[in-house]
Amino acid sequence: MAQSTQPLYQMKADFFKTLAPPARIRILELLAEREHAVSEMLPMVGVESTNRSQQLAVLRRAGLVAGRREGLSVSYTLTSPRVAELLVVARGILNGVVAGQVELLADAPVAVGEPGG
Repeated sequence: MAQSTQPLYQMKADFFKTLAPPARIRILELLAEREHAVSEMLPMVGVESTNRSQQLAVLRRAGLVAGRREGLSVSYTLTSPRVAELLVVARGILNGVVAGQVELLADAPVAVGEPGG
């Protein structure tokens, strides 16, 4: 089996770049719930049809989603439940970050002229 010439950390960075656009994260969140036809994702993703198709193509090339044609419709699913797990882990990390920021704000002194000060 041929090994990649890229270091693992570079491959990880490229993977996270693939996840960077919010529309891709939203698509993955929807697919973590269940299989979706492309047409039903439009109102839930909030991007134009051509942009949504481009986002799905990037996710498909990255091996994160798979499409299945049914007549004129294409439905997508996640290729692995670990993708859904990654989204859950990210949510947990962000919840901790936000909670820490709230604590910092609660402990910060209120400056004169600010509401409550």
